[in-house]
Amino acid sequence: MAAPRPPSDQDWRGFARALILSVFGVFAAYLALAVLVDPYDTGRSTLLSRGAVRPQGPRTASAVRGRDPAFTGAVIGNSHIQLIEPATLTRLTGIPFVQLSVPATGPAEQFALLDWYLQHHARPAALVLSADAFWCADDPSFPSEHGFPFWLLGGWPDYLGGLVRFPAAQETINRLGWLLNPRRRNAAPDGWWDYERNYLGQGFGIDPAKKAALERPVGPGPEPQHGGPFPIAGRLRAELARVPAETPVVVVFPPVYARAEPPPGSPRAVAEAACRSEVRAALATHRSSTVVDWRDGRPEAADPDLFFDQTHYRLGLARPLTAEIAAAIERLRRPVTE
Repeated sequence: MAAPRPPSDQDWRGFARALILSVFGVFAAYLALAVLVDPYDTGRSTLLSRGAVRPQGPRTASAVRGRDPAFTGAVIGNSHIQLIEPATLTRLTGIPFVQLSVPATGPAEQFALLDWYLQHHARPAALVLSADAFWCADDPSFPSEHGFPFWLLGGWPDYLGGLVRFPAAQETINRLGWLLNPRRRNAAPDGWWDYERNYLGQGFGIDPAKKAALERPVGPGPEPQHGGPFPIAGRLRAELARVPAETPVVVVFPPVYARAEPPPGSPRAVAEAACRSEVRAALATHRSSTVVDWRDGRPEAADPDLFFDQTHYRLGLARPLTAEIAAAIERLRRPVTE
């Protein structure tokens, strides 16, 4: 019996080609499946869209909510504006609102969400933007401290690249399971999430240590460019240029607890006031716009029962803020009379 012939170089090359082609085939098949399934329902493939939001975090759910044509008004920001209930704004203005706020985000993420929303709503009925301390950063790139799926809201090359990630592969399987489940659960289509219960469950408003932290005076902290100029002004002007002139735009300076305000006349107080002034000036370039300012020393800001911590307020304060936002929108919508 003849001894087996050892593999030749040609055999190894054939094996390598077959292996590479197999890997490429599996990769291409997965990518085609992921594009078809559209795990976060971005609308790039609508074959499996069901007109509902699968339960998930707001970072990814904003892709489907932001493209929903039913919502002609949007609230964009982070947890400092997240307790503004869209249904209440809808009731007070008649404009169907969606909450696109994402916790722990700054201007870079928020303007990406605004861009996504404007791509799918050429003529929005109203926009509400939250301008908190993150807007006064010195770095014009507004770097994020937390991960954000910019690829989800980007062009096709970014989107395809984003799908080649383990979390996206997991979500492709999860979405298939959700679609096949006749008793599937849906998330709130308008993005409303009342996180007050979560905060209370963590002891905020009850725990003596957390109450004491609320009363701790603000430290000197980093001073944003000692008075400007601030990169947010140019970025806001550029974003507003894309918004139809007749669309009401309300920028909110969200409230902070009184003890979190820097001492009057301090470098930080001067810098923050200068930043808000530049935001106002940039906003004024949009014809139908206004500011709702809750950093103006209102007595509610000194009530500890209205705050969880120094920058997160409770529903008792969110409700009058919501009413003021709605009133501002209504004023902007009134026709100008001579």
